[in-house]
Amino acid sequence: MSRQQVVEQPMTERTDIESRCDRLRSLHMPGTPLVLPNAWDVASARAVAAAGFPVVGTTSAGVAASLGYEDHERAPGDEMLAAAARIATGVNVPVTVDAEAGYGMDPTNLVARLKAMAAAGCNLEDTDHATGEVRDPVEQAAWLRAVRRAASDQGYGLVINARIDVFLSALASGAEGKRQAELVGEALRRAHAYMEAGADCVFPIVLWERDALESFISDAPGPVNVLKIPPSPSHAELAEIGVARISYGGLLHHDAMEQFGRLLESLPGATTSPAEAQVTSDDDRARAQ
Repeated sequence: MSRQQVVEQPMTERTDIESRCDRLRSLHMPGTPLVLPNAWDVASARAVAAAGFPVVGTTSAGVAASLGYEDHERAPGDEMLAAAARIATGVNVPVTVDAEAGYGMDPTNLVARLKAMAAAGCNLEDTDHATGEVRDPVEQAAWLRAVRRAASDQGYGLVINARIDVFLSALASGAEGKRQAELVGEALRRAHAYMEAGADCVFPIVLWERDALESFISDAPGPVNVLKIPPSPSHAELAEIGVARISYGGLLHHDAMEQFGRLLESLPGATTSPAEAQVTSDDDRARAQ
C-alpha cells in the first residue's frame, strides 16, 4: 500500500480517539516544536499528512472561505464543525480543530461534537465575536474550565489550545508605537488562568517580537504555540527560545489561493487579474457592511 493510500484511508470505528489525543499532547515539546500546517478541506489535510506531518490543524479562516463566509464566526457553527468533521475523518493522523470561540455552544455540546468527529484537540480563543472585544480572563477561564470538565465527564482527553488575543486586539485597534512587551504581563495573566482552568497549551497569537516572546515563554505555565507569519523569528530561533508548537493559521490557504489566481490569469479567456478581482471583492464587502 502506498503512502498516499495510507493517509487517504478514512478513520474507522476501531480508531482509539484517546491515542490521538495522547499523541498530540506528547508532541508539545519546548525547543522541538510541533509544526502544524493548517488545512481547510479534506484534500489539503491529506496533502499535509502525505508530506509527513504528524498532526493536521484546521484553519477557521480557510474553512470559512471555502464555505463562502468570512472568518471570526461569521460562518454558521454547524457548517464549520461539519467541515472539520470531514477533515478529521478523512486522514489517519490526529486532527486539532480551530473551533474559534465555540460558536455560542455550551461546553457539553461543543465537546460532544468534537468527540463525535474524533478530534484530538481544538483551539479556543478569548475574543467575543459578538462585540469584537477580548473577553474578561476570569470569564474565559471559567468557560475553559467547563469545557475541560465536559471532556472529562465524557472520558475524552481533548487537547485544548487556549488562544490569547491581546496582541491581536492591539494590532486590530491600530495601537501603533506600542511595543508588544508592554502587553506581555496581561497575556501571562491570561495564560496562567487558562492553564489552571485545564488548557494544555497557550497561544498568544501574533506575538512576534523576539524580546516579548522570550519574556512570555520564560514565565508561561505550559507549552506555547506561535503563529508563523513573516514578522516572526525563524523556525530555528523559535525552537531556541522554547516554543512548543508552530502553526500557520490561514497563511497557507491565502498563498494557495493567490497561486490559483495566478494560474487562472495565465489561462486563455481570463480578463481580470487576481489583484483587480481582490479589489472588486473588497469593494463589494465594504458596500455590504
